[in-house]
Amino acid sequence: MAVYVDDMKWPFKGMMMCHMLADTSEELHAMAELIGMERRWVQYPGTAKEHYDVPMTRRAIAVEAGAVEVSWRFMVTLIRSRRQGISQPDANI
Repeated sequence: MAVYVDDMKWPFKGMMMCHMLADTSEELHAMAELIGMERRWVQYPGTAKEHYDVPMTRRAIAVEAGAVEVSWRFMVTLIRSRRQGISQPDANI
């Protein structure tokens, strides 16, 4: 099981943001809490697209805590595989 942070960078309210997903909701929320994110900030809760939009400063903390750095393409593949109910993609995508 893993938590993933992508390499997407887009501006939002003066911050650069990326996405954080995980293999399970429990892992996602545990990492979010660890890096100082509020649970109410989760996007698309309970769906295949469940994730947090994370500022780069907190992304670095997540990586230090064990999050796997992946491409944004991997995140798209992960979401698609969840929707189709198939196994997780290779994180090296």
